Amino acid sequence: MKKALTAVAALGLLIPASAFSAEMDWSQVDSAIGKKAAVVGTVHKYGLPRSDLHVTLDGVVIKPGLALGGWIAFEPTGRTTMMMGDLVLTETEVTPVMRALLANDVKVTGVHNHLLRASPATYYMHIDANGDPAKLAGIVREALAATKTPFEPSASPAGEPPKLGFDTAQVDEALGAQGKNNGGIYQFSIPRADSIKAGGMAVDPAMGTAIAINFEPTGDGKAAISGDFVAEGREVEPLLKALQSNGIEVTALHNHMLDDEPRLFFVHFWANDDAVKLAHGLRAGLDIMHVAPRS
Repeated sequence: MKKALTAVAALGLLIPASAFSAEMDWSQVDSAIGKKAAVVGTVHKYGLPRSDLHVTLDGVVIKPGLALGGWIAFEPTGRTTMMMGDLVLTETEVTPVMRALLANDVKVTGVHNHLLRASPATYYMHIDANGDPAKLAGIVREALAATKTPFEPSASPAGEPPKLGFDTAQVDEALGAQGKNNGGIYQFSIPRADSIKAGGMAVDPAMGTAIAINFEPTGDGKAAISGDFVAEGREVEPLLKALQSNGIEVTALHNHMLDDEPRLFFVHFWANDDAVKLAHGLRAGLDIMHVAPRS
């Protein structure tokens, strides 16, 4: 009987994720978290930007899309889903949110800073769980009741996104990738070339394993940059040196997951300078990485 149950479970794991994703009523998940998802392949990702916070760093007012963009995402894995996320919290919010998540079997896999000298200070809580996505979304929503995270849909401005004030074509050329103007923040998502697993399951780049690079215009062709490189251990030291030698401050080095294969380290950065100059500096970091081919 035990062998039969094991065989049935194994068959469940062989069901394509796309089939499960199609069967799932994602509107229930939308209702549980109170937002609509951005869908990338089979991944459903919910943005939780801290637009309620007024954070400044080195005289720059940090927009949510630069460094305050919390999120949770769901990826079907057979007959269940993997949830990962990154919650943006103030100092007094960390303990009650963690307590609520752990009480409901959501793992906390990292708590750390992404920025230095920011006022007020913000912290980032990485989370992981497997199960019914609507139930997990409800748990996260309830945990975030201890914060002022806004859940109301943000007003979408009509027409073209705000002008950036720097040469995006030159930035694209320097990075060897195509950026996207997301509400006035120029964003890049660059996946690694290797397959990344957590708990033995493949993790889509949309689940937070892609290199994230964000530019916020600060006037006169300049931009503040923030984001994170996703590096293997052997890449970390040359990456840190490449960033520092190009005037880019390394602000954090840590893990986001507990059981990732290969073991990954996330290198966060900050600078405010000529946007094209900074793009060339970031490219020096990318050239060290094992990233997917870029256009």
